[in-house]
Amino acid sequence: MNENKNNQIQVELNENIAEGVYSNLVIVSHSDAEFIFDFARLLPGKPKAKVHSRVIMNPKNAKLFLSALTDNIKKYESRFGKIKLGEKDKKIGITPDDIDTVN
Repeated sequence: MNENKNNQIQVELNENIAEGVYSNLVIVSHSDAEFIFDFARLLPGKPKAKVHSRVIMNPKNAKLFLSALTDNIKKYESRFGKIKLGEKDKKIGITPDDIDTVN
């Protein structure tokens, strides 16, 4: 990443990374110094999920990530409608109703 004179960041995205990694499960853990996000894929009928990508962030960047994700979910829902979660989804952890209260 290079910073230019206008304080804009130029991000380089190579072809392999641009393809992305599909994940339908993320496991979040933390220590006093970092947050760890393990992005996994859980296949129907399989009892085990395989982690395909791990992202490690310091607490400040994790909070900035939460803020950016919250903002984008609000924009998505205003354009496409509310994202509906079932009771099973809500039992996993934080729900969209909780996002506004995370500070």
